[in-house]
Amino acid sequence: MRKLFMAAAVATAGFTQTAAAEDITVGVSWSNFQEERWKTDEAAIKAALDAAGAKYVSADAQSSSAKQLSDVESLIAQGVDALIILAQDSQAIGPAITAAADEGIPVVGYDRLIEDPRAFYLTFDNVEVGRMQARAVLEAMPKGNYVMIKGSPTDPNADFLRGGQQEVLQSAIDAGDITIVAEAYTDGWLPANAQRNMEQILTAQDNNVDAVVASNDGTAGGAVAALTAQGMEGTPVSGQDGDHAALNRVAKGTQTVSVWKDARDLGKNAAEIAVALAGGTEMADVDGAQEWTSPAGTALSAKFLAPVPVTIDNLNAVLDAGWISKEALCQGVTDVAACN
Repeated sequence: MRKLFMAAAVATAGFTQTAAAEDITVGVSWSNFQEERWKTDEAAIKAALDAAGAKYVSADAQSSSAKQLSDVESLIAQGVDALIILAQDSQAIGPAITAAADEGIPVVGYDRLIEDPRAFYLTFDNVEVGRMQARAVLEAMPKGNYVMIKGSPTDPNADFLRGGQQEVLQSAIDAGDITIVAEAYTDGWLPANAQRNMEQILTAQDNNVDAVVASNDGTAGGAVAALTAQGMEGTPVSGQDGDHAALNRVAKGTQTVSVWKDARDLGKNAAEIAVALAGGTEMADVDGAQEWTSPAGTALSAKFLAPVPVTIDNLNAVLDAGWISKEALCQGVTDVAACN
């Protein structure tokens, strides 16, 4: 059972150092650590919990939805007061949410939608991320054959992104300026799967591809590898997450945009919200919360953070924020303003 303490200990997600959070333990269930960014998220969560005096425990599902269910059971057994869950499979995670609810443990659905009103949804505006990706690629290549490299079919974000991309591209499609010649989901968001999909598409299209809207930096990396192998480096390619390797590709000109979602802000917010909910704050009363209805019609309490598209023209944004070092950003680059 959860430890009992005064609900007034934490009033909102913007708790203060005086909040009595030292009795709170927050458990985090990670889907995996294959993407560079999750380590950054974890560090931000830990830092915010440390600042509040709360404790951190975690488990890594290693891309297994079955393991994630047992991970959550284990975290509950350890006596956590709140859970942050990065769902491997948004549908399969359902029993874990029920198990937490049965113990009175609040859940923050981290970055990926959990279709359950008992989970607070925290993410960036992923539809807008998709729009930003498509805008940047369309500006770089206003006419031609487009390929859509989508995210994992088990992650609702993949379709949110794809919807935002389509909003931007539709008028160019209607005008006959661009044609989507192929699209593919990327199982597990794995770069190797994205590369294989891109290789197959290039073969099927006889390399007649002018632009690639890839849904994150991992899939972008796979697409760029396939393009480079065919001597097509420099083809406009989108991504997201601000992965260091991707930002270096932006500086080199082999990736057009990485929509930066500052994982430090997301992690900090998740920790603060988890502590607030553990302290008795209602989901609707969390600082910045809004009522949001999912595409499936589920009403949720949610908070959306704002993303930033990073192109070769505003690379200083990630340098100035301390997100990446100049050395890492500019490796192999000499003719870009941010690197001089």
